[in-house]
Amino acid sequence: MPEIICTTVYQFPELSDAAKDKARSWYRELGPHDDWWDAVYEDFEQVCEILGIRLKTTPVRLMGGGTRAKPCIWFSGFWSQGDGACFEAYLSHAKGGAARIRDYAPQDTTLHGIADRLQAIQRRNFYQLAAEVSHRGRYCHEYTMSIDVTRDSPTWQPPTEDAEETVTEALRDLARWLYRQLEAEYEHLTSDEAIEDGIIVNEYSFTEEGRRFG
Repeated sequence: MPEIICTTVYQFPELSDAAKDKARSWYRELGPHDDWWDAVYEDFEQVCEILGIRLKTTPVRLMGGGTRAKPCIWFSGFWSQGDGACFEAYLSHAKGGAARIRDYAPQDTTLHGIADRLQAIQRRNFYQLAAEVSHRGRYCHEYTMSIDVTRDSPTWQPPTEDAEETVTEALRDLARWLYRQLEAEYEHLTSDEAIEDGIIVNEYSFTEEGRRFG
């Protein structure tokens, strides 16, 4: 015979502290929403444009049958050795990049330092340096980026001796910066405060012990 069982359910604020911990753990296991990194990527694209970095793209098929250009940015994280971020791009001189990055991110001294180093090495090479960044291997971190530095000199002058090392380290520092932004965003999205907001907004209900109901 069918049997009707009545269960009392609670909204998150009504739970005990122990039940709230269990509810948060359940929601945290769902993980952040798909493409949670989009805002970080968009910010990174703006930073790259200011610094004279043109990200390579790859076509991605859309649900409707068309395609869109996806920037070549990858990362893995956040708790294993070898985790990091990397990208593929072309670098050229960006006039006023050091000043523009300060307007865009006034408090970010890491970006200021990267822009200053790139501007200084360009100045020593009469603003003729260019670089291509390619990804190598199956891991995603700054040392999987192969960086080829050249100089577009009408008189065939080679790059200064410090050009390759300076550009390479600046771009790898930029990849490290990107990874830190991704890590900070993930930690924010999985923080207790963000988890609780998500539970409350979605109006999930729980048993007295904090188990998801329904």
